[in-house]
Amino acid sequence: MAETESGLPIQAVYDDLPAGFSQDSLGEPGQFPFTRGVYPSMYTGRPWTMRQYAGFGTAAESNARYKELVANGTGGLSVAFDLPTQMGYDSDAPLAHGEVGKVGVAIDSLDDMQVLFDGLPLDQVSTSMTINAPASTLLLLYQLTAQAQGIAADKLTGTIQNDVLKEYIARGTYIYPPAQSLRLISDIFAYCHQEIPRWNTISISGYHMAEAGATPVQEIAFTLANAIAYVRAARDAGLAVDDFAPRLSFFFVARTTLLEEVAKFRAARRIWARIMRDDFGAKNPKSQMLRFHTQTAGVQLTAQQPEVNLVRVALQGLGAVLGGTQSLHTNSYDEAIALPTAKAARLALRTQQVIAYETDVTKTVDPFAGSYVVEALTDDLEEAVLDLMKQVEDRGEPSRRSRRVSRRPRSRKPPMTLRCRSIRVSESWSARTSSRSTPRSRTSRCGSIPPSRPSRGNDWPGCARPGTTPSCSGTSRRCRRPRPGPTTSCGRCATRCPPGQPAARSPMRCARSGAPTCPATASSAPPAGVRREPLPAVGRVPPGGRPAHRPGGR
Repeated sequence: MAETESGLPIQAVYDDLPAGFSQDSLGEPGQFPFTRGVYPSMYTGRPWTMRQYAGFGTAAESNARYKELVANGTGGLSVAFDLPTQMGYDSDAPLAHGEVGKVGVAIDSLDDMQVLFDGLPLDQVSTSMTINAPASTLLLLYQLTAQAQGIAADKLTGTIQNDVLKEYIARGTYIYPPAQSLRLISDIFAYCHQEIPRWNTISISGYHMAEAGATPVQEIAFTLANAIAYVRAARDAGLAVDDFAPRLSFFFVARTTLLEEVAKFRAARRIWARIMRDDFGAKNPKSQMLRFHTQTAGVQLTAQQPEVNLVRVALQGLGAVLGGTQSLHTNSYDEAIALPTAKAARLALRTQQVIAYETDVTKTVDPFAGSYVVEALTDDLEEAVLDLMKQVEDRGEPSRRSRRVSRRPRSRKPPMTLRCRSIRVSESWSARTSSRSTPRSRTSRCGSIPPSRPSRGNDWPGCARPGTTPSCSGTSRRCRRPRPGPTTSCGRCATRCPPGQPAARSPMRCARSGAPTCPATASSAPPAGVRREPLPAVGRVPPGGRPAHRPGGR
């Protein structure tokens, strides 16, 4: 028996609808569960948004390409940014050398953004920006550019990708840790709800995972799992689901396996509608809709015989339309070789226009509804996606439990007595731990380290001997989990002191922990064979003040 790309069986002949098929699971177009499309009329009223992805070199060069696309009938722009812009670097940054303007346009300032959109009617053209970690900055630059043209923010339509989780999975253009990235995304949800209400605040993307090798089932499952994480983060931030969910959008690939792709899009809509209604309590039908943009599969383009890519792209675009996409980008036939030429970009747009205006697929809604094979594949894909999503959720729960445990307050225990080598206690630390009102600059070496501050080699504040690795009693390697030892030792003289003697004989105490030091520390001359290292001066800290810098970069 043949198989789909997802490894699901596909029969040679289908002679009936799948078992358990019901009208409720199919629904009407524009109604829950949106299997047949998110709008009642779909393309019978007007076609999808033809959005061509472009951006290269300077802002002026990209602006010329956008104007040419608009003149040839494109209804939406899609901005490609170069890697330095995607990573938050200016073009003159050392790390940006050799990458400026390579895979997109370089945007360093508001002036660049104004040049990029000069002469384009931003209140009439929808703009998508493929930007993630710096999405908030680029969106603000776009809003300021429109404001300079006299266009109000509530007139702007478009999308920012803003999908950082898939960057950790498939692309790598992330800047901030996941938790901070989710907070930024939630802030963008709230800002756009108030300031730019017609803007799609995120494009949750499966395209990049598919291009990296994911099957159709994996593409949908991982994308919806990421979407659930974004909804949870926004809800935890205090946002109401029906305030931000209507502006969520998605981004998928269209392959040449037309039947499976159509079933994939239908299954994704049905799954997402039930998740939003049943799991998150969304009441607004728009919150339950899975609206998505599609791009034809770049990974299926070939540099050999590139003209054949025209056929591939046409089939892929047709699959996206039959699956009910809201906007579409068709790749240029020469993209496997270099940046698209003007002729190739125009042919890619003409491909969409032929599908929209020279075929009859736009004359009826969901042409494959009731098809034996498509309905069977839709059910099979839905079952496989839900199973994989459950696996993702089950693997995520233990990590969430461990994070909750780690936030429990620590018990206050007396400091452990450890052996360490040459630890200098700086005044900035003693100012935070000493009970004196006016801290004194002093140097102390002892075997007592607070348990919450394990030895970390040269990263420890004020290490007097570069190259040495502090160790604790009970282990010879770098200390990760200090354990108390039976004796203390002095890093200055390496003398082991019997238990109990330091408290009886030593007049000095450690400025960090208050624990008694080894009596050998008070000796004015080091023993034979031990060289005394000079210690740098430590600045004074005003009473009750906080040092501007803690040694060690903590």
